[in-house]
Amino acid sequence: MTPILVAIITAAAGLLASALTFFLTKAKEREAIWRTQKLEHYKAFMVALNAIVGPPAPVDDRVRFANAANNLFLIGSEDVLVALRAFLDVTSDSRTPSDLDRHDSLLTALIIAIRKDVGVKGASLPANYEFHLWSGRPRE
Repeated sequence: MTPILVAIITAAAGLLASALTFFLTKAKEREAIWRTQKLEHYKAFMVALNAIVGPPAPVDDRVRFANAANNLFLIGSEDVLVALRAFLDVTSDSRTPSDLDRHDSLLTALIIAIRKDVGVKGASLPANYEFHLWSGRPRE
């Protein structure tokens, strides 16, 4: 009786270990795929944001930016959503000069939230560090 019981326990432990390994591996794979999808949306947002930096952007670029920003509401973490909303609220067409002064600090908060969301190591930055967008366009 004891050898049979030992065999059953050994077989059950082997099955349990295999099942656990399978589910943990699948969870890691799903997480990697999700992070990759998020990164693609974040990249599209940054490209669209870059297209509207500087002089008034063409309507097509503004629509592309709006679409990219709206897509972030589907995939962003809570911190990204809060930072994105704050950024959009003060950088909309109805902005005031005081709102424009806050642009870089809000952009910095948004980019840090995005970096944390995709798992960038060292996503936090030194105190008073701010991101600035560069348009790449010649000065007029």
